[in-house]
Amino acid sequence: MASRILLVDDESNIRRMLGALLRAEGFDVVEAANGNAALLEADRADPDAIFLDLLMPPGPDGLSTLESLRQRTIDAPVIMMSGKAQLADAVRATQLGAFQFLEKPLTPETVLVTLRAALEFHRARGENRALRDVLSKRDRMVGQSAPLMRVRELIAQVAPTDARVLITGESGTGKELVAAAIHEGSRRARQPFVAVNCAAIPRDLLESEMFGHERGAFTGAVARHLGRFELADGGTIFLDEVGDLQLDAQAKLLRVLESGEVFRVGGTSPRQVDVRVIAATNRPLETAITDGAFRQDLYFRINLFPIHLPPLADRLDDLPALVSHLAARVRPHRPPHFTPSALGALSAYHWPGNVRELANVVERLAILGGDEISGEEIRGVLPLPAARPASAPQSGLPQRPLSQALDDYERELIATAVTQANGNVAEAARLLKTDRPNLYRRMRRLGLDGARDPVNGDRGTGDQEP
Repeated sequence: MASRILLVDDESNIRRMLGALLRAEGFDVVEAANGNAALLEADRADPDAIFLDLLMPPGPDGLSTLESLRQRTIDAPVIMMSGKAQLADAVRATQLGAFQFLEKPLTPETVLVTLRAALEFHRARGENRALRDVLSKRDRMVGQSAPLMRVRELIAQVAPTDARVLITGESGTGKELVAAAIHEGSRRARQPFVAVNCAAIPRDLLESEMFGHERGAFTGAVARHLGRFELADGGTIFLDEVGDLQLDAQAKLLRVLESGEVFRVGGTSPRQVDVRVIAATNRPLETAITDGAFRQDLYFRINLFPIHLPPLADRLDDLPALVSHLAARVRPHRPPHFTPSALGALSAYHWPGNVRELANVVERLAILGGDEISGEEIRGVLPLPAARPASAPQSGLPQRPLSQALDDYERELIATAVTQANGNVAEAARLLKTDRPNLYRRMRRLGLDGARDPVNGDRGTGDQEP
């Protein structure tokens, strides 16, 4: 479906030429000759973006019309146009939420690049709101254990402030849920919440994804691209797995945190952004600093208010409530009942994958099982090698060469870790307390599936976050 664009200008020639350009590019165009007509058309047509002239005598000018649009909660991005604008006009338009200010005479290239950037911003903001709705309705923090209540207290203390927060804890403990809860409790709650998985963005694309790029900045940059920081302007950016950033990316992030400005790749001037930063990691950053893998000055910047999430094994009192919540997500109209023996079997497991692993187990049982889940069914889906510590052979020596026995044991450990991580090789590497390139090398040597490293030019199978 074509995007609908509202053109507001008192000059019919401007509307005709601009309308012809946009229609030729496949847009649906609606026109208005003054501010009052613009308000009527905006209510009726629900445009995806608005071009709005600054001076439209004798009726309301562009700034008054923009203010009225915002009062009516029409949130389409507005691109202001003027041939006689003063700096004060541009500042006021920005304060009222204008996306961009274009000077006349307009050029086709400027109009189209700006419009596509505005539409991308509008789309991302809509997706963000949908994500917030999902998080708030479905994936809330569940439980009343003492460790979780302490986390809730810290969230309540820091949320109303603009303090930067560093969330630590094992993978799968719910760090994004905590970040979303902080955002929802802040003055920025109605603004974007943008989550970035720093470990999932290829190194050569990270600067463009985080800070954006201009058209022609590099091969394939056919249009301006807004980075995550610009998309989060006014709201919160959540930098998950921040400890996996390379040192050069850490330096660029530090510059943004210190100045509040981002430079798009290929850009010549900075863009000011007002963004609250929440970071998360499952790595001990103090050790990474000692090893020279993480900048100490960046650590001090992001670690103003630390929150540590307990592993599921330390909050087993929450397990019955979590199981009920997760089962109801899969089968909302008739969730299965987990018997006391089932809950006992779940409590006996040590949950290296934390709540994420529990969610996978419950979902599988809710799909495959009946209305009642027994302890036997639980034990049938839990990975046995992960349910007990590895031990030495009980009797005798292996009946095969030592190198083969060691390879078989290593192959079993890696396969178990990859299974627990749902095929996510980066996550499996963390469970095994090694780095991803080393794990890929071992997998290749052992002939395991998914052993090609996408970071080094190969395509892996299962190295995306779940």
